[in-house]
Amino acid sequence: METQNPDAQLWQRTATDLARAIRQREVSSEEVVRSCLARIEETNPRLNALVDIRPERALADARRADRAVAAGDELGPLHGIPVSTKINTDQRGFATSHGVAALAGHSAEGDAACVTALRESGAILLGRSNAPAFSYRWFSTNSLHGRTLNPWDAARTPGGSSGGASSSLAAGMTPIAQGNDIGGSIRYPAACCGVVGIRPTVGRVSGWTPPAYADTPAGRKQIDLPPTVQACAVEGPLARTVADARLALNVMTTPDLRDPYGIPVPPARLSEEGKVKVSVVRGIGTVKNHPGVDQAVSDAAARLADAGYEVEELDDLPLLAEAARIWALLIYEDFRPMLPLVNEVGDDDIRTSLKYSFGAAAAIWGERPSLAAYIQGWARRATLITQLQQLLGTHRVLLTPVSAELPFEQDADIASPERAAELIAAMWPMAAVPVLGFPAVTVPSALSEGLPVSVQLIGGRYAEERILDAAQAIEDRTPRYVPSVGGQHSSDARSV
Repeated sequence: METQNPDAQLWQRTATDLARAIRQREVSSEEVVRSCLARIEETNPRLNALVDIRPERALADARRADRAVAAGDELGPLHGIPVSTKINTDQRGFATSHGVAALAGHSAEGDAACVTALRESGAILLGRSNAPAFSYRWFSTNSLHGRTLNPWDAARTPGGSSGGASSSLAAGMTPIAQGNDIGGSIRYPAACCGVVGIRPTVGRVSGWTPPAYADTPAGRKQIDLPPTVQACAVEGPLARTVADARLALNVMTTPDLRDPYGIPVPPARLSEEGKVKVSVVRGIGTVKNHPGVDQAVSDAAARLADAGYEVEELDDLPLLAEAARIWALLIYEDFRPMLPLVNEVGDDDIRTSLKYSFGAAAAIWGERPSLAAYIQGWARRATLITQLQQLLGTHRVLLTPVSAELPFEQDADIASPERAAELIAAMWPMAAVPVLGFPAVTVPSALSEGLPVSVQLIGGRYAEERILDAAQAIEDRTPRYVPSVGGQHSSDARSV
């Protein structure tokens, strides 16, 4: 387990440690928030990770948190801890802009369920994290808020769509961030910036959000979410350590039957039957891994073996390849009706990215997949879910790369149609998981070419504790590096 450095500045300390210190009145929430605000002032002008920061509101909330401590009130698990929320998630009084200027003028009237859960845990909402327009890229730039940089290397993506969250965490702006994931948007940014990201089982964290409406010729009509958003998208946390990610996930676990996939009670920790087995899947036979990616997987496998896990190599797991292909069918076909809106109000980058991405999907499924193919995709998905759950059972996790490549060069998805297709092929570990609805966590395992390289652990449904335990075992045996970022940028890492 990580030992907290007693000389660390408050912004450097973990949420778990700070929550304890605030409860025991060793430090105040106001001191923690001021430390994070100072770090934001130092690093955010370069990284552009957080937007719409309102210091006075955050400090007022922190002072209220401190009064609650002094009064002996019952305190939540994140009492007084700064947390960021994403620009595509409803937070009362803030625009749910999706990085689109046309959507930036209307403030949300209420909170999404995950934001409510953070508030009720005592968290201090400190800023909004940047994302790509419509949250549909593995990059985080838009014409409304600008480009977010990776603190390890400005020429590389911080990931997307929760790239502002991951960049801000790596730089120390907050210890925890809220994100969401339908194609790697929690896990990939966490990996790009060397932090931890967990995508929970669909339904564990409520995806409910206040209804949105559109004016139509027939009158005002509620906007219905497409099937893939309902069945594949999740809310979840990013954090600098596994322990903080676990803490935040437990806070965000919100039984809520307003969510069509919501659960009525928090899931209990699943029982283990014998030693946990780790099955290593390095690829699906469609793309070659960068040597640094293979090394990260090998390092993680060795660390898990050292921790007592039974580790085996699998030559192939065809159901993951099939799941990644089905993702390219269902996600893009569900997004197709949105294209007129994107073309009307989106920026040039998102229009180009979607054009090339649809072209890559067409190479797999044809220019306009038939309704029969779409229905069969959903039907086949259910079969694959059953097959994977049977494989994982009660004592197995999968260890995979996060991507076949190191963090992509900025704007790689709009460089050319050919490069966009390479990205989609490389991201099979990110695409295979959401379409099946399973939990997965990414955790740093190595450095390559001065960049963090992470691995992914996939567990059975509601087996978040099992994969977090495995991630903790990797983290405990991995040197921890952070990017050197402050008054000037450097991609040189330093150990802490």
